[in-house]
Amino acid sequence: MVDPDGYRPNVGIVLMHGDGRLFWARRVNRDGWQFPQGGMNTDETPLEAMFRELREETGLLPEHVEVLGSTPGWLRYRLPRRCIRRGNRPVCIGQKQVWFLLRLTGREQDVRLDLTEKPEFDSWRWVDFWYPAEHVVSFKREVYVRALEHLAPRARAVAGEQAVPPAGEGLRALLPAPPPKARSGR
Repeated sequence: MVDPDGYRPNVGIVLMHGDGRLFWARRVNRDGWQFPQGGMNTDETPLEAMFRELREETGLLPEHVEVLGSTPGWLRYRLPRRCIRRGNRPVCIGQKQVWFLLRLTGREQDVRLDLTEKPEFDSWRWVDFWYPAEHVVSFKREVYVRALEHLAPRARAVAGEQAVPPAGEGLRALLPAPPPKARSGR
């Protein structure tokens, strides 16, 4: 399913340990690391898609997590030209995502990356809250920063200020510069 603008509806999952660290997983047969994410089916709400993707990619069930919050609307990123499949109709130029912040209430042993025939990930670890924004593939960076900035207050309420400090200026420097303001002529 692709919307009229060329974006595929998708959900992103920020899974947090009680101490504020985040679940960070390595893609199978690649060196790329990311949060769990996946496309929505036409008959799913974002919440339903999130729980399905959570199960498929991490093995976790709804009883293993607590939903702490979500982004209020879609966050979009464009795919690099080399990743766009021009033969598909309609052409998908990127993802539009609703991001969810979850707290792990189950045990780490409940995480299972091998429940599907084609696992998404082959390894995972816990990382500091802002680490993913600096280490995700560049075309997803802006979405990661915006999602984490929105979800940080909820994470901070659970894990504390030291575990989830405010985003530093270095993180903001990773974002594209805003367009210049129009000058009024006389």
